Amino acid sequence: QVQLVESGGGLVQAGGSLRLSCAASQRTFYAAGWFRQPPGKEREFVATISWTGGSTYYADSVKGRFTISRDNAKNTVYLQMNSLKPEDTAVYYCAARPLRTSTLQSDYNDWGQGTQVTVSS
Repeated sequence: QVQLVESGGGLVQAGGSLRLSCAASQRTFYAAGWFRQPPGKEREFVATISWTGGSTYYADSVKGRFTISRDNAKNTVYLQMNSLKPEDTAVYYCAARPLRTSTLQSDYNDWGQGTQVTVSS
């Protein structure tokens, strides 16, 4: 089991940027995903990255604005969020699963506790 800790959330104005980090407790061959849960809504897929970093996928709503990346030497996955919009306001979660990417929450075994991102208009 991989323990995950997110950080980097906060309050930002529309058009601004934030970088979220997700630190893993151990070095394992895992794919990672970012999901988010807006207020009053269900949790949704944001982005995923393979173990090697060679494969990435994004939700249409964030494509071109968000970038997922990883530094396996640091056991850390990142989500760079640019051109933020009020509708990006949510609790952001990172998750891990063995090897291959997935856009499905049910495919992920391990989850972080979440970090709040609030975008003001």
